[in-house]
Amino acid sequence: MSEERIGEAAIQNVIQGELQDAAPAEVLPLTPLGVMTEQDRKTATQLGNMIRIVGDGVKGHKEFQDAIDAVSRCGGSRWESFKAVAEKVFQQGITWERIAVLFYVAGRLAVRMVELSLPQFVKDILRWTVDFFRTNLLSWIREHGGWINSFSELAMASVNGASSMTSRSYGFILIFVMGMALGSFITLRATRRL
Repeated sequence: MSEERIGEAAIQNVIQGELQDAAPAEVLPLTPLGVMTEQDRKTATQLGNMIRIVGDGVKGHKEFQDAIDAVSRCGGSRWESFKAVAEKVFQQGITWERIAVLFYVAGRLAVRMVELSLPQFVKDILRWTVDFFRTNLLSWIREHGGWINSFSELAMASVNGASSMTSRSYGFILIFVMGMALGSFITLRATRRL
């Protein structure tokens, strides 16, 4: 249970942190996901901070922002698009860095929705990310020693900064976001035909 609660809280911390940095006056706090021990809360906070540092390495890339903008403007079944693209991010396997990228992208998508005056989607993005995490990532995390084992790899990724993210994960972010845009477009077209 601890790994699940820590992961959920880390996702929430990343999204809430990104929202607070971008538009603190416009953001309502997200409802806490569950009861945690003090140690789990500290671990989730540290993990969220590390994920945001890793993600900040790609934040300034114009292509990354353009892709986020494209996804945020798409209609259709956003959950199905999110799920399909998230699965593509992990198509070549799960790593701690790819998990961090997924959580960070969720935070940036939430920010973009608020900027577009669509804050109702923030809770959906949180729910989708938590659902994907529980279904697809939680067992891998447990098999690899839990969140505590992620710290060394995420610390290395944050030290390496944008060059590390560019070479290994930037492509995954771009695939994730562009796939989400394509999926939304296809879904929108299909629903208009019905």
